[in-house]
Amino acid sequence: MPVPESAAHGFSEECIVVDKASKSFGKRTVLDQVSLSVKKGEIYGLLGPSGSGKTTLVRLITGLDIPDGGSVTLLGEPMPKLSILSRIGYMAQSDALYGELTAQENLSFFASLYGLKGPELDRRMKAVAELVKLSGELKKPVQQFSGGMKRRLSLAVALMHEPEVLVLDEPTVGIDPVLRMSIWEELEGLRQRGVTILVTTHVMDEAEKCDRLAMIRDGHVIATGSPDELKTASGSATMEDAFVTYGGGVR
Repeated sequence: MPVPESAAHGFSEECIVVDKASKSFGKRTVLDQVSLSVKKGEIYGLLGPSGSGKTTLVRLITGLDIPDGGSVTLLGEPMPKLSILSRIGYMAQSDALYGELTAQENLSFFASLYGLKGPELDRRMKAVAELVKLSGELKKPVQQFSGGMKRRLSLAVALMHEPEVLVLDEPTVGIDPVLRMSIWEELEGLRQRGVTILVTTHVMDEAEKCDRLAMIRDGHVIATGSPDELKTASGSATMEDAFVTYGGGVR
């Protein structure tokens, strides 16, 4: 019982368009004819359990993988396209950091890939370190960081070059509730400044914070819409109940 995409949320320009994208690995179909669109300046959530295909879809959107069928367009360009990468901030599910380097050295290295240097580099490093509450840890080797600290640093890396589009794959896994709330407040601030944010999650209260959602199950989009639209259409009081209703029960 899919919910039509709504144009009533104040967003117009399409930033990300996925059209009937499919992806298989061997004989296993991970994504099957997936279609969705993300408007400029909204927080769009991909909601689904582990193994539902969320990360594979993110890899197609960011150009890290190529669909077997269908297409992906980002910022008006077909993906993958190398020139688009400088306009994207990507936080993977697994932290891609250099353990032997300090947090500051990691930030400097990744920032250099986008041409940041001098006073601008210092300004951005200070800003993102404060955001993720790592200002006092920048001189520490990343191999001494906890899992939660590494997630925070990965988010800082994704934000360093002030991207137009921010793609976050399970960004708050292993992060304490207080900092998780702070990060979502910052995401809302970025949205208000026109940044388009795509976030994957399986946490229902995070899904409630998104402007719109695509519920994904077994490689299919089973419903799209705002949290309120999805709950209303499924006759559910909570997102968890709505997800179970759309999915036809627990499998």
